[in-house]
Amino acid sequence: MYEADTIPKLIASGEARDPAISSPGRLALNYDGLRSLCERTTRALNAFDIGRGDRVAIVSPNGPEAATIFLAVASAATAAPLNPGYRQAEFDFYLSDLNAKALLIPADMESPARDIASERGIPTIELEVDPAKPAGEFALKPRTTISASPSRPAPAEPNDVALVLHTSGTTSRPKIVPLTHRNITASAENIRRTLRLTREDVCLNIMPLFHIHGLIGAVLSSIAAGASVACAPAFDALKFFRWFAETKPTWCTAVPTMHQAILARATRNAAIIGAGRLRLIRSSSSPLPPQVMRELEKVFSAPVIEAYGMTEAAHQMSSNPLPPAERFAGSVGVAAGPEIATMNEQGDLLKANEVGEVVIRGRNVTAGYDNNPEANAQAFTNGWFRTGDQGYLDDAGYLRLTGRLKELINRGGEKLSPVEIEIALLDHPRVAQAVAFAMPHPMLGEEVAAAIVLRQGAQVDENELRDFVAARLAHFKLPRKFVFLDAIPKGPTGKLQRIGLAKVLGLES
Repeated sequence: MYEADTIPKLIASGEARDPAISSPGRLALNYDGLRSLCERTTRALNAFDIGRGDRVAIVSPNGPEAATIFLAVASAATAAPLNPGYRQAEFDFYLSDLNAKALLIPADMESPARDIASERGIPTIELEVDPAKPAGEFALKPRTTISASPSRPAPAEPNDVALVLHTSGTTSRPKIVPLTHRNITASAENIRRTLRLTREDVCLNIMPLFHIHGLIGAVLSSIAAGASVACAPAFDALKFFRWFAETKPTWCTAVPTMHQAILARATRNAAIIGAGRLRLIRSSSSPLPPQVMRELEKVFSAPVIEAYGMTEAAHQMSSNPLPPAERFAGSVGVAAGPEIATMNEQGDLLKANEVGEVVIRGRNVTAGYDNNPEANAQAFTNGWFRTGDQGYLDDAGYLRLTGRLKELINRGGEKLSPVEIEIALLDHPRVAQAVAFAMPHPMLGEEVAAAIVLRQGAQVDENELRDFVAARLAHFKLPRKFVFLDAIPKGPTGKLQRIGLAKVLGLES
C-alpha cells in the first residue's frame, strides 16, 4: 500500500525524462535531474557534517528552488523551512528553538536570519542558482568551516524525521511538529489516491513552501504520482492567469482567500480558462464558503474538491471525493488517509451526527510534539490525536466542521460557530468576504463581531446587513458590530485571522 516510504524512494519512481519541477519562464527539471540533485546535495551535506536527524533551517523565497531544497535536504537530513518574511526577533526564536545545525539560504538573499545565525554560531550554507539551468537546480557552498564527520550519513530511513514545522502559535508558544518520512510519504500517497493523480498531471503551486499545504499537498503528492509541479513565485493574483496559460495545469490547490482573489479576475481571463485543461480545483487549510465553491465550479467548469488538513497530520485528513462520487459544499469530505472520529471531553468516541472534537489516528499522524510532554498529554487520548476542531460525522461518513474550538464565540455561555455566521453574510450579493469573530463584552464575556469586505463599487450599511442575517440566523447569533475593510488581515499562508482580530481592529477597549 505504501511501497515508497521515504522521499528518495518516491523520487526514484518517476520516469527519467518526465518533468518533475518547473516554473514559469524556466526549463523543467526532469526526474533524472532531480535524483541527481538530491544525491549531490546528500554528499555535500554529509561533507558539511550534516546527516540524518540534523536540522537544517531553510530560508528561501517561493519558487522551484524552495521545492527542490525541501526534497534534497529531507533526503539527507531534517528540513526546517522558515517563513522568509520573519523579522529578526522571530528568526532568533525559531533558529534557537530548532537547535539548527546549519542555515541554508540563497547566496544573493539578504535576510536577518544571516545575522542571527552568526550570533548563535550556526554555520551558513549558501545556495547558488543559475537561471539558465532547469528550474530548481542549485549548488551548495558553506560560508563557514564545517567539520566533515556526520554521525548518521544518508540515505534516509522511514522513521527518520524528514520535516519539522512549527504550529502557528496563535494562542500559545509555537510547538515543533516532527514528521517522519513514513508520515509525509503516507500523506502524499493519500492525496495522490484521492485526486487520482498520474504522471500526466501538472499542479500549479501558488502556496508558500514553508507550510505543510504547499510542501505535501502540492509538491510531494505530485512526486508520489511521478507527475510535475509548476512552482510559481509568491502568490500574485494579477499574474495567476499568465502562469496558468504558460504551465497548463491539470489542477491547483490553494486556500479560500487565494481562490477568491483569482475569481475576482476570472471574467477578464475567460479565454485563458477556456483554453486550459483543468480537471479539478482543490481547496484546503481553512473553510471554503459554499458560495465560493459554486462560483469556482461555474467559472472553471471543473469540480472543486475541499479537503481538511493540518500540520500534525502531514496535511490531509479528509477530502471530498472526485465525481461521480458525491461532494458537498460545507463538508470536508470523508476520511482520506487516517481514521477520523469525534470525541467528547471525557475521551468517549461519539456516534454519527453527535458534535464533538475531531480526532484522528493513522500512519500520517505525528507521534508527538518535540520536547513538549505537556502538549502531548493534552493532544493525545487513547491513541487518538485531538485536532482542536469541532464537528460531526454524518450518516454517510462525511465530516462537517462547526469551527475551531479556540475560535468559537462564547456569548454568555452559548458557543457560536463563526463559520455559520460567515456563510449567512456571504449570501448577501454585495459582500465579497466576511469573517466573524469574538469581541469582548462586559456582561456576556464575548459578543459577535464581523469584518466585511464589499464587492467593488458596492455599498451597504450595518443595519441592512444585520436585517439580512436576521432572516437566516437566530437573534443571538447576529453580529452586534460590523467593521468594513478594504482587506481582512491574513496570516503568512493566506488564511483569514479570527483570533486576535478584535485587538487588531481596536475593539478590545
